[in-house]
Amino acid sequence: MSNLASRLLVVAAGLPVVLGVAWLGGWWLFSVAAFAGLIALHELYAMTRPLRPLAIAGYAGLVVLLLGIQLSGLVWGAGGLVLALALSFLLKGIGDTKGSATVAVGTTVLGALWIGFGLGCLLLIRDIPEFGRVAVYAVLLSVFAADTAAYVVGKLAGRHKLAPAISPGKTWEGFVAGVIFAVFVAFIALYEDRDEFLTIGQSLLVGLAIALAGPVGDLFESSLKRDMRVKDAGRTLGGHGGMLDRIDSLLFASVAAFYVILAFYP
Repeated sequence: MSNLASRLLVVAAGLPVVLGVAWLGGWWLFSVAAFAGLIALHELYAMTRPLRPLAIAGYAGLVVLLLGIQLSGLVWGAGGLVLALALSFLLKGIGDTKGSATVAVGTTVLGALWIGFGLGCLLLIRDIPEFGRVAVYAVLLSVFAADTAAYVVGKLAGRHKLAPAISPGKTWEGFVAGVIFAVFVAFIALYEDRDEFLTIGQSLLVGLAIALAGPVGDLFESSLKRDMRVKDAGRTLGGHGGMLDRIDSLLFASVAAFYVILAFYP
């Protein structure tokens, strides 16, 4: 099966499930976010094994972070990061393992923060009163549209490298296509509620935030993979690579979208 065919198969199978869970929200979305987050975090810690992350501390921190956000918002969610930090130092001391404590603990907390906070912002968007469902759909569909457009246009018409030192496959042509599609999809998704939720201009800004943050998230993961000298974080999703390869854009885009929405609709 070709890479493109594998990608399309994963999307066809996975996207309806993700959208269905986002429609339900609540503990359904929390459960799927926690499941995906733990898989992605496992892939990150496997990829960074030479740095000796304290995986148990990271897993506990991610779950507590998401649970705190689900129950009471960002304030309680921050407790997950504190737990990951404290527990990783404790395990490092008890284990008396070789290697730098700073590097091991830093890698552990980075994973819990990056993956947990990115998915946590998705939960916060879904919990926006009255408009959470349409808002989370706008984010998910915009990220999907941007990723797909960037991949297709980059393959067909990409000539100018976006960041050759980090990810040689990314092109400026693909980036521009991704921006256009992300802004357009966010505009369409949020248009119906323009008089009650976000104005047209604000919706365009949300789309632009997603369009810019998504590729940064992708490049961030690419830089980590290059440091660790691996091609993909895993093979969980076939042509998409691992779970982390699939949600890397979303982890940054959801944060950007949440804070832009918060600025206009507190």
